[in-house]
Amino acid sequence: MNYFNLFSNIYITKGASRILISDLQRNVSELYPLELYVLIEDMKNQSIEDILKDYDEESKAIIHEYISLLLEKEYGFITENDWDRNFPPLSYEYDDPSAITNLFIEMEDIEIVKKIKSSVENLGIKHLVIYSLKPLTINEFIEIDDVFKTSVLAGIEIFSPFHKETNLSFIQALQKNTVRIYSLIFYNCSKPPFKAKDEYRFSLNFLKDDLKLSACGKVELKYFNTNLPKVLEAMNHNSCLYKKIGIDRNGSIKNCPLMIESFGNIRNNSLEEAITHPDFKKYWNLTKDNIETCKDCEFRYVCTDCRAYTENAEKSKEGLNVSKPLKCGYNPYTGDWEDWTKNPLKQKISHSLELK
Repeated sequence: MNYFNLFSNIYITKGASRILISDLQRNVSELYPLELYVLIEDMKNQSIEDILKDYDEESKAIIHEYISLLLEKEYGFITENDWDRNFPPLSYEYDDPSAITNLFIEMEDIEIVKKIKSSVENLGIKHLVIYSLKPLTINEFIEIDDVFKTSVLAGIEIFSPFHKETNLSFIQALQKNTVRIYSLIFYNCSKPPFKAKDEYRFSLNFLKDDLKLSACGKVELKYFNTNLPKVLEAMNHNSCLYKKIGIDRNGSIKNCPLMIESFGNIRNNSLEEAITHPDFKKYWNLTKDNIETCKDCEFRYVCTDCRAYTENAEKSKEGLNVSKPLKCGYNPYTGDWEDWTKNPLKQKISHSLELK
């Protein structure tokens, strides 16, 4: 008798019409038909020979093709006489020691960076994203970086409007004088001043669009991530809001700058005070398994979430918004994608949310 063994790093997410097989070691995911899921489940309890007994010759050929595919993709291996029990299953638990992992600031004045420095240390924040509403000078970039030069912060990502001084020497000076910035995105750039090469310590991008914060929340294949920590976070918590905090342009402290509910203002309150509010963590453990439509989607653990932009049509018994993200055009029941921006209802809701 021969037995198929699925590698521990392979995770299968069953959707309404397809499955997604994720290789959590190689950080890749691929789509397959539902019938493959049935076969894999059967092979967890039966030998290959016992399974084949229940099928006709044509179906047996298909099963052999599927098994060959699983072996070719290195999703598993075959053993004789019994399953190989030497490999313990992978733990799907997720834990991060930081009280807060990510901070997003919609910034008009860099003084706010100095104000939150102690909170970054106290909360163990690892990633800082700054969306600057005004063009930043080279001295301001360096000053932001200097604030966190000896910090627990792992890195800083900055979105800044492009300006004419952003030339090659500008970028070279940042390369020389910064240590924490790992990503620079200059938006509203009609023409890149030079061809950005992969030669800097940080990633560098020039975007033609006048980037708006309201553009956040889009659900598209290009944003999906099979990175193990992100997948485990999505399995256990809300992939967008868990241990995240934001400050909007008015200084309001929120789960996300785009959300309506505020938990204080940075002018009067610290981030430490904000996270003690009874409602601050209410969405932290809302997984895609509990969000309408998403719970039937094969992409639910590699996708992100957005509670700021939803149709707001479904509520949980705890009063949480469990509607599907507004900016998602995928239908897991048909496996089809549509352009959500062409849906009149979604356009209307999106516009009303932006006005708020």
